Amino acid sequence: MSGHSKWATIKRKKGKADAERGRMFTRLIKEITVAARAGGGDPDANPRLRTAIGTAKAANMPADNIKRAIKKGTGELPGVNYEEITYEGYGPNGVAVYVQCLTDNKKRTVAEIRHLFSRFNGNLGENGCVAWMFDLKGIINVDAKVADEDTLLEIALEAGAADFSNIGDVFEIITPPGELDAVREAIEAKSIPITSAEATMIPQNTVKLDEKPAETMLKLYEALEEHDDVQNVYANFDIDDSVMEKLIG
Repeated sequence: MSGHSKWATIKRKKGKADAERGRMFTRLIKEITVAARAGGGDPDANPRLRTAIGTAKAANMPADNIKRAIKKGTGELPGVNYEEITYEGYGPNGVAVYVQCLTDNKKRTVAEIRHLFSRFNGNLGENGCVAWMFDLKGIINVDAKVADEDTLLEIALEAGAADFSNIGDVFEIITPPGELDAVREAIEAKSIPITSAEATMIPQNTVKLDEKPAETMLKLYEALEEHDDVQNVYANFDIDDSVMEKLIG
C-alpha cells in the first residue's frame, strides 16, 4: 500500500474525516464547475462532468449543490473562472509528487506551492519531471462492513475492473480510466454504497521511507492537500506499518 491509499488510511486513523469532508466538497464543486464550463452541462455528453457528478454523489453531496455548480460552469449563475494547472516536484528522498490545482491566480499559487515544497525538504520541478512515473486509473472505495468481498469482487471484475484489494476496513477497486463509470454503476445497481469513486494517478514504482523522511513527507503531503487551490496530490512514497504506528500514535 502506498501513496494515495496509504494517506487515505492515515487520515481515517487520525480522525480527519470531518475536516476532509468540507475540503472534499469544495474541491468537488470546483471540478464540477470546470467540467461543465469545458464540456457543457449535460453529463450524458460530457464524460468528465459525469465522473465528477458520480464522485460527488458517492461523497453524499446534496443534489442542490451539484446543480448550482453545474449552472456556475455553464454561466447560468455567476462563478469564479478557475484555471487548471499541475505542478511536479520531489519530496524527501526523491519521492515523486504530482499536484493538480484549480486557481484564479497562477502567480500566487505557484509561489505558495514552491514554498511548501521548500519548507519540507522538497523542490518544485519542471513540468513532466515526474508525471511519467504515474498511470491514470479509476479508483473506487467501498466500506468493508457494507459488502461481501467475494460478491463485490465478482461484480467489479465483470464490469471491467482491473484490480481488487482488501485494505483493512476498505475494499479498493482499480479500473482503467474509461471503465470507472461502468464499474461504479454496476456496484450501485446492486445497492452497495460507495465511499468514493474518482480518477486518480497511481505510481508505477514506490520509494520506501524510514521514520524521519516519512514524517517530513507526510507533513508535505498534508500541507499540499490543505492548500485551497489544490485539487489532488499524488506521490510514490511507501511507509512500513511499524513506522506508521510511531508517526500517528
